[in-house]
Amino acid sequence: MATQYTHNEHLGHVVFITAAAAIGGFLFGYDSSVINGAVVGIQQHFRVGAVEIGFVVAIALLGSALGAWAGGGLADRWGRTRSMQVAAILFAVSSIGQMLPFAVWDLAFWRVVAGFAIGMASVLGPAYIAEVAPPAYRGRLGSFQQLAIVLGIAVSQLVNYVIAQLAGGKVNNVLLGLEAWQWMLGACVVPALLYLLFALNIPESPRYLIMAGRTQQARQVLAEVEGDDVDLDSRISEIQNVLRTERVPGLKDLRGSALGLLPIVWIGIVLSAFQQFVGINVIFYYSSVLWQSVGINQSDSLLISFSSSIINIIGTFIAISLVDRIGRKPLLLIGSAGMAISLATAAWAFSFAGGAGEPVTLPGPQGAVALIAANLFVLFFALSWGVVVWVLLGEMFPNRIRAAALGVAAAAQWIANWLITVSFPAMSEWNLPLTYAIYALFALLSFLFVSKWIKETKGRKLEDMG
Repeated sequence: MATQYTHNEHLGHVVFITAAAAIGGFLFGYDSSVINGAVVGIQQHFRVGAVEIGFVVAIALLGSALGAWAGGGLADRWGRTRSMQVAAILFAVSSIGQMLPFAVWDLAFWRVVAGFAIGMASVLGPAYIAEVAPPAYRGRLGSFQQLAIVLGIAVSQLVNYVIAQLAGGKVNNVLLGLEAWQWMLGACVVPALLYLLFALNIPESPRYLIMAGRTQQARQVLAEVEGDDVDLDSRISEIQNVLRTERVPGLKDLRGSALGLLPIVWIGIVLSAFQQFVGINVIFYYSSVLWQSVGINQSDSLLISFSSSIINIIGTFIAISLVDRIGRKPLLLIGSAGMAISLATAAWAFSFAGGAGEPVTLPGPQGAVALIAANLFVLFFALSWGVVVWVLLGEMFPNRIRAAALGVAAAAQWIANWLITVSFPAMSEWNLPLTYAIYALFALLSFLFVSKWIKETKGRKLEDMG
């Protein structure tokens, strides 16, 4: 009984510090979605056109790519938790900057700073979680990153709706001296400060501590997260053996014969790109078009689109319950197949679209099919690629290159996200059904890629990865 209590106590401690690290994912989800509620307000306030507003929205993703690229190196230089603290401070400061811009270029600058901080957090969270989680629970705990992202999306939509309602229903109305859209962007400071608070109170990664020569501290952390029944001397020796001949890794350590990089790094890059090339963020950035196409008025779309976030959360919980039971690879294959079918169905439905040059309109049956297909796509993504990619990126790389390789793979993900985000408006205007068909093709290709290149990591120690 005492052993069971101790085990639960240690697991509870690990769950707490994992959830704290995953708040970086919450910030990613929150920021990527909160801007959608503010777009119309920014456009009217600064009197800018579609090109300028598209630039302001998308530029944060490029900042995120830079932050992800740099995040791995900073994590190895400063430590995982210190880097989280820096990311939290940058995010808090940028939130205030976005809340009080004096010109559209000033707003764009603060968007880049926020993006950089989120990019850092997108690397730090999975790396830290993988390094503190016991192997038996690592998949479920690694899933916290994606769960935090989808919760961030949902909470930002609710916050936007509440602020808009308090301001009388319009985002350019004044509320306590500022326009409603400014409060939407400024509200991001709350989760940023929460992230900072937790980052100041969670222990450093034991693998980083051993890498930095702080073995005694590493022993204490391993005892906290893996329990007293683990042979700590053996675990420390195991990690030291992997790290002994290594130095702090950098991008040059990722070089290999396969087009300049190690094959495992390319696998991480392609995995990240596929996660975005299936078009998942089209649903969250442009979903109002789908709702309006079946006759729902624009003023209600902010609240009604919340249903996709709920489906996203449900799918994420399904993934958390299955990732350590059936494994990473089977979940990815199930998701790829489901996404390919649902996206192809959406492409078929949109081929019936009418209203050239106007908002998309669909006949009744096809409109319903498009909405169901879109939400099934969200569900299949959430229960597979949304969660599993973050889990795999945190654990698939060898110890000596993990942070640097994760940084490169995450940067690729942000760039892919940016490409999809900026290309969808023009592509959908050109040919909406073909656009969805292209996403369906990427989902099919992702199935083939996983079948051939992805190795199962369920239950394996990080020291065994290679």
